[in-house]
Amino acid sequence: MREDHKLQAAVQSRLDLDPAINSSHIGVSAREGIVTISGHVSSLLERSAAERAAGQTKDVRAVINELVVELPGLNRTPDEQIAERAYARLASNVSVPLDRLHLAVKDGTITLHGDVDWHFQLQAAIDDLELLEGVREIRSDAQIRPPVRADQVHEKIKQVLARTAPLDAERIDVIANGSEVTLTGEVTSWQERGLAESTAWCVPGVSHVTNQIIVL
Repeated sequence: MREDHKLQAAVQSRLDLDPAINSSHIGVSAREGIVTISGHVSSLLERSAAERAAGQTKDVRAVINELVVELPGLNRTPDEQIAERAYARLASNVSVPLDRLHLAVKDGTITLHGDVDWHFQLQAAIDDLELLEGVREIRSDAQIRPPVRADQVHEKIKQVLARTAPLDAERIDVIANGSEVTLTGEVTSWQERGLAESTAWCVPGVSHVTNQIIVL
């Protein structure tokens, strides 16, 4: 219990010191290295910054982000303007196959529909949309096609992890179900945990990664 309080205070201090974050409306709780941040922020970028700051705090094993983006009434952008700006931004990004994606905007929430060949294409679209003012949330039901056999995904991820220093591939287990992948095992830092996940996303055909790796 005492360690939980120390970690909670450390994360709160990290948030307080970050100039990109207004921590006055952010609450922090901690339990056995699992940190939950809740409350509200003014933008998606601030939401991401808070999650990143919490995750980089020493002894944090995982972050549950329950922050909600709340926009002041006078600053709310009409959905029509958000849609126009979103389309224009994505059209200028060569990594985004806009002919295969389409957008739906409602109450400041953008939903991506369609399909792409690679996860990085979908992530590029999401990263671009997060920069838009007036966006409260980004959702996606876009698919990564085509799906591949489970054994193919498993073998490719193992091969990539084996070549990725400083990760020890033998300490990471890969469970593949079609194009959906679950990572389990143990690593020694939050950074290694993230590296394992990003490596899994780089494998062609992977549409979803669940990261259950434990940081020792």
